[in-house]
Amino acid sequence: MKFMRLGTRRDTFYTEEATRTMISDLPSDLTIRINNVTYLLHKFPLVQKCGLLQQLCSEREDTTSVTVELHDIPGGADGFELCAKFCYGIKIDLSARNFVPAICAAKFMQMTESVGKGNFVSKLEVFYNSCILEGWKDSVVALQTTERFPEWSENLGIIRSCIDCVVDKILTPPSKVRWSFTYTRQGYEKKKHHKSAPKDWWTEDIADLNIDLFRCVVNTVKSTNMLPPQLIGEALHVYACRWLRDVRPHPETSTASQMNQEEESEKRKKQLEMIVSLIPDERGSVSVGFLLRLLNMGNLLGASQVIRSQIIKKCSLQLEEATLDDLMLASSHDNSADHKIYDIELIEVVLEGYVKQWRKSYSRDGSSLNMITKVGKLVDSYLHVVSMDPNMPVQKVVSLAKALPDFARPEYDNLYKAINIYLNEHPQMSKEEKKHLCSILDCQKLSAEARAHAVKNEKLPLRTVMQVLFFEHEQHGGKEAKHHESDQSVRQPQGGELTETTRNYFNRLDLCSGEQSTKAKISRRTSGPSSQSQRPELESDHKSKGKKVRETGSDKIREIMEEETTQELAKVRMQRSKSEHGRRKGK
Repeated sequence: MKFMRLGTRRDTFYTEEATRTMISDLPSDLTIRINNVTYLLHKFPLVQKCGLLQQLCSEREDTTSVTVELHDIPGGADGFELCAKFCYGIKIDLSARNFVPAICAAKFMQMTESVGKGNFVSKLEVFYNSCILEGWKDSVVALQTTERFPEWSENLGIIRSCIDCVVDKILTPPSKVRWSFTYTRQGYEKKKHHKSAPKDWWTEDIADLNIDLFRCVVNTVKSTNMLPPQLIGEALHVYACRWLRDVRPHPETSTASQMNQEEESEKRKKQLEMIVSLIPDERGSVSVGFLLRLLNMGNLLGASQVIRSQIIKKCSLQLEEATLDDLMLASSHDNSADHKIYDIELIEVVLEGYVKQWRKSYSRDGSSLNMITKVGKLVDSYLHVVSMDPNMPVQKVVSLAKALPDFARPEYDNLYKAINIYLNEHPQMSKEEKKHLCSILDCQKLSAEARAHAVKNEKLPLRTVMQVLFFEHEQHGGKEAKHHESDQSVRQPQGGELTETTRNYFNRLDLCSGEQSTKAKISRRTSGPSSQSQRPELESDHKSKGKKVRETGSDKIREIMEEETTQELAKVRMQRSKSEHGRRKGK
């Protein structure tokens, strides 16, 4: 940054307790009080250049020593001391960091050309126009320092001129950028030769501004329509990373700490709401991952419902662009660092908004179905992760799974995997909870491999296994009918023949019973009848069951098959009790 040096004398100000004194052979005849600081100075050099002191001292001509209180001087003690040193000819260095307090104090003290030629105000204005406004970082830093003196800076036109200068440089083509800027993106410094500056070279420097000044800069840039909305979105993302990194409340014991935390939380909430209001309307101006993080932070900070609704709407327009990492957001209801619960409710709200928007905007053609199918795969992958959380309630998993329409899942294998993970991670689930969880499963849309696994899965409720078996029979029967129609010469499978999936299920029942008689019975069912007299009977039974399928529908068949299996299990238990009774009697 550039600086300007004024004066030649060495600094002879010194501090004793709360008093600043100018070393001189002459006694002090002017006392200036500013808040808690007292200055012991001399009238002659200061009255010569300060119109305000001329006026105040002329009113008190009868006294040799004058005391003036300047508690309301803009720039405070620092600004006044710069003015005082200028009057004494003491060496001072002016830069963008101290220009604003100096110019505000000089204007307040009326150090203009009408009071003395070559006065402080004129020299500051020359430095401002020729150096500060010509540099990128100088103008940003000067704009940043106006935060401490908003009224004076606004009245003197410093804020407006700085913003215009900053925006003008932002709109400069990257190939013509010749000034230094802050850019800490990973990998940028490793490249030694850059033909031009990156398109977002300006975003990090303006992120140091407070939210009101930042808003003014961004709105001015947007009003020109010269930059793409993605660049505006990147500036908002950089600003959010700068100020909204950690918005979770920390447990504090003292009242003062709690008050400071509340003030900080209100400040963060204002920043977040302002960022959301600045997001361009164009789709894709910011990433869906950034929007989801904003929504999560909005929940933590207690943002207004209007702001949260805006974020949800923007998320709903581009959810198909999200990745699994984008969805991994910690719940705002759990402050524990060791047991984080994922914010599954947030994802559900966004998903419901996406489905609603999708139904309005798209028809069920190929491309639009691919979009919502992609979202379906993403949601099921998310369910895989959250199902591992031991604190995740089953109702939240079921609710999120049901938020996705049926046509968004061409197959249910991924959802079955999520259910299986949840069952393994939550072994204490009740039967009712298991039934509730498995109610979201459509067994018709399971692959053969998934059905085979489900039949052997001992954690699944019996009703779910029966549904899998029913659809396995139904599919197997359909294949047999097609095979019979296409080639009459090929020998039909026996009526009592079962598929591999069904055989696995009966093997599971066999292991539960442990009785040889049951093994023999199941073996006869899987291998088919051994005599010609049994075959017509089984074929007749197979036909009658097929007739039931056609007449009573799939729900009735499920009940029939479940009843048959229940009866078979009862027979196994009866045989076991008879066997044990016989052994006791023999003893």
